[in-house]
Amino acid sequence: MPWSHSILNLPWMTITKMEKTDPVRVEADYTGPVRCPHCASERLRKKAPFVREVRHESLGHRLVWLVLRGYKYLCRECGRYFRQRFPGLLSYQRATEPFKSEVCQNHHDGICQSRLARRMKLGTATLERWYHRHLERQMAERADAACPRVLGIDEHFFTRKAGYATTFCDLQKHRVFDVVLGRSEAALEGYLSRLQGKERVRVVCMDLSATYRTIVRRHFPKALIVADRFHVIRLIGHHIHQLWRQIDPSHRWNRGLLSLLRRRADRLSPEQSQTLEAYLRDHPAIHALYRFKQELWNLLRPHGLTPPACRLRIREFLDRIWQLKDSPFASLASLGQTLEDWQEEIVRMWRFRRSNGITEGFHTKMEMISRRAFGFKNFDNYRLRVRACCC
Repeated sequence: MPWSHSILNLPWMTITKMEKTDPVRVEADYTGPVRCPHCASERLRKKAPFVREVRHESLGHRLVWLVLRGYKYLCRECGRYFRQRFPGLLSYQRATEPFKSEVCQNHHDGICQSRLARRMKLGTATLERWYHRHLERQMAERADAACPRVLGIDEHFFTRKAGYATTFCDLQKHRVFDVVLGRSEAALEGYLSRLQGKERVRVVCMDLSATYRTIVRRHFPKALIVADRFHVIRLIGHHIHQLWRQIDPSHRWNRGLLSLLRRRADRLSPEQSQTLEAYLRDHPAIHALYRFKQELWNLLRPHGLTPPACRLRIREFLDRIWQLKDSPFASLASLGQTLEDWQEEIVRMWRFRRSNGITEGFHTKMEMISRRAFGFKNFDNYRLRVRACCC
């Protein structure tokens, strides 16, 4: 590879002069074939020379100005005049494509627009325009992406004015498939009615949202709904801890004790286990409640089980639901009713290995993207940024 090509990263370019200044000034000549842009003919006649000075990708930490010498031509086939085109440089542009890619990659990696604009001696509006086109080109490559077979659905907060947005995540490839504004059935109706390849979806993982369950049953008829394990475990803990505060209101603000009650018994240190056992001995009702919660958690926690193993656990799970519904406490009865309404989706957790934690992780990344941009007013820009960064 010629050394001029390795330095400039442009084909058919030969460096004729380089001034060691800051910014570096590089003069180069194009030595490749020249064709008419209208008819692709090579029967040309040289007319007047011209010079183009454009920005090029940096050499180390020094900025580069690239000086290109070309000619105006007359095509003898079609009789049209045109100016010579250079590879890596579009018409009417003052910067090469490698330089634009460098700027966009730096901004994509987290450098804010104002700081990057000062470093590259550009305007923030120019940088924003380049980066927006860069994202649009990336999304154009995924425009015909097929609907994922394993889909995760969850909501996240967008803005106070626009409300919430719904995230559709590909749980097999670990990337965000799309983001849609709204979380109600009416807000998602237009998008889901136009979505292609919905029949490919086989599994949908989601939290215990009745709205999302109705949407999935209507628009993804071939998909099985699987409840997210984290949300089920958290729901059980929430109702039981709510009852604990009613039984023992004197310790409801004891954050250390609440932390011990929320943890799994096998993850407590010996000192923590002694502290918790001493408290439970003085409160037999809470001890029974704590033991029931731990047993229910251990029942629901396994995943990737075989069908025979799942059938053995179904009877015990139904007995637990009956015990909760028969409880005189309103919080436990409400928990039993919820588990009964979602019993099919919860039982499928034992067969399904993935969870919606992948989608929750992307929500954290979306918050970082929004915080780095100091918030988004335009949802289309936010959607474009999320789909480009969360893939």
